[in-house]
Amino acid sequence: MSAIDARGNALLAALPHECWERWVPRLETVELALGQVLYESGSRMNHLYFPTTAIVSLLYLMKDGASAEIAVVGSEGVVGVSLFMGGESTTSRAVVQTAGKGFRLPSPFLMDEFNQGGPVLHLLLRYTQALITQMAQTSVCNRHHSLDQQLCRWLLLSLDRLHTNELVITQELIANMLGVRREGVTEAAGNLQQAGLISYRRGHITVLDRVGLEKRSCECYRVVRTEYERLLPDRVAL
Repeated sequence: MSAIDARGNALLAALPHECWERWVPRLETVELALGQVLYESGSRMNHLYFPTTAIVSLLYLMKDGASAEIAVVGSEGVVGVSLFMGGESTTSRAVVQTAGKGFRLPSPFLMDEFNQGGPVLHLLLRYTQALITQMAQTSVCNRHHSLDQQLCRWLLLSLDRLHTNELVITQELIANMLGVRREGVTEAAGNLQQAGLISYRRGHITVLDRVGLEKRSCECYRVVRTEYERLLPDRVAL
């Protein structure tokens, strides 16, 4: 495992040197495949995941099989906050939205570090507050804003966690993330393409005008980004 690669995750990169030295031998490199489920609702978590080039969606599932995304986690954060928040499990499912690399850490080791208090505890709690803000704002956005605005927010949050302006994803998957019908995503994507903001072809979305996308988005994207920047160190904030 390359320590340089591990610093591709901003939370890991923000660790103090003495913590970093303890963590590096315990970090395991993982390939995260598109659609891979990292944990299911109600399951006990054996590892926490720190994506570097992958993006993970946190989804809430209904009894009828419908789903909606409540947050995304990429190179800025960690998947599995319910473990150190005391729950050990969660009602959401974690699914890889964009394939890539990451690192995982055994749950007992992380809990030992967290329970010692100090910089690890404070860093993870601040990240959790930012994540809660994203969840809350996503809920408000899905209730009060147009699908065009929701799609803009979703694209911008994804771009913040990638090193490219292209997303490899289907309209069906986006519909599942937003909890809407595929036809609605087709119409919204068409509107953004007609406005010259994105280029869409089967399974690929390329953002052509990020500034224009931000102007077309609702305030929800900026609220979430500002909170990450306020709560977290420069190496973590988006």
